[in-house]
Amino acid sequence: MTTIDGFIQGWLSHRKVLEEMLADVTTEQLSYKPWDSAMSLSGLVLHMTSAMGMFASTVKNGAYVPGTKRQPVATIEELRAGVAEDTKQTEAILRTITAEELEREIEFFGNKATGAKLLQNGKEHEIHHKGQLFIYLRIVGIEKLPFYVSRG
Repeated sequence: MTTIDGFIQGWLSHRKVLEEMLADVTTEQLSYKPWDSAMSLSGLVLHMTSAMGMFASTVKNGAYVPGTKRQPVATIEELRAGVAEDTKQTEAILRTITAEELEREIEFFGNKATGAKLLQNGKEHEIHHKGQLFIYLRIVGIEKLPFYVSRG
């Protein structure tokens, strides 16, 4: 990663797809779980969006910052609004991260990594779960899904 702006652009190219993926989801599908102990469809989405906020806050602060615990949502409209709000908040934090903070080493669950590496891990975490969400959506019957990354 050379600049925070480049990172943000790459991250948003994936986050925009997450927002598009929710276009045809119904409120009734939010509770879908592929197995009993799995995260629900809405829980998976909220996990993805809050985790990236946690990574950004951790890099900004130089030490682990727990993610925001979002309340479960009752409707698809609430989920979409939550994703939009998490995206806005995370992007605002990312835009304040300096070059020094990207290079600073941070202890994270027993390992040390630079801020840049932690942000990359956060983006990869989101991509991993976005792949899972593609499968959830196919299983609940959504056939038309966006390309995995937005380059427009």
